[in-house]
Amino acid sequence: MGVHQLTGRELKKMVADLLMSEAFPASFEAVRRLPARQVVNPLFGLFCSKDQLQRWRAVTAMGLVVSRLADENVESARVVMRRFMWNLNEESGGIGWGCPEAMGESMARSERLTAEYGCILLSYLHPERNFIDHPALQEGVLWGVGRLAHSRPAAAADGAELLAPFLGSPQATLRGLAAWACGPLADARLILPLEKLEKDTASCLLYREERLEACPVGELAAQALRWTRAGFPER
Repeated sequence: MGVHQLTGRELKKMVADLLMSEAFPASFEAVRRLPARQVVNPLFGLFCSKDQLQRWRAVTAMGLVVSRLADENVESARVVMRRFMWNLNEESGGIGWGCPEAMGESMARSERLTAEYGCILLSYLHPERNFIDHPALQEGVLWGVGRLAHSRPAAAADGAELLAPFLGSPQATLRGLAAWACGPLADARLILPLEKLEKDTASCLLYREERLEACPVGELAAQALRWTRAGFPER
């Protein structure tokens, strides 16, 4: 049976199985080859998976699909980006799980989408703009900004002052994600708040390079400090 003949439930199961395949990350290619417009809905559904790794892999896969759409049919990519934004809007009635992460992943893979939507992602950290105050969604925004920063530091440069307050958060995950996001920005204003975290022994769960790992906040801060003091990210 061809992909076009599958029901929505069958396609979602196919995508879910590919994301959890032992052949991962090669299975990403199989997801990427699926019809982009058809695979978007199953990936949105998987943002709510009970399996953390599956959720994160769905974010990566969504970034692959949306960035490919941006190359082939930019208006279709914009439709998905606007859907991320709508889901994060209080008027939508939804929560927006996975949406800021997917925005960051998509822009990290697409210069064109970065140019159009980078400032919107940063606005979710801005207290006078579209600030998101839900702690779990804040984690997603920080990760999205960090993913963009690690791929396109110049595009996230304005995020330095917006990230700084999170370095003093009482929540370890927010401190750790903010520290990780700060590194590539190499902004001298972040040195003092990062120094205060160097001995922070709390752990933060971080998804990077398609893996989930527990990282001490202090180590993430120390890495960010090395980059900042050097004036550029280590490569």
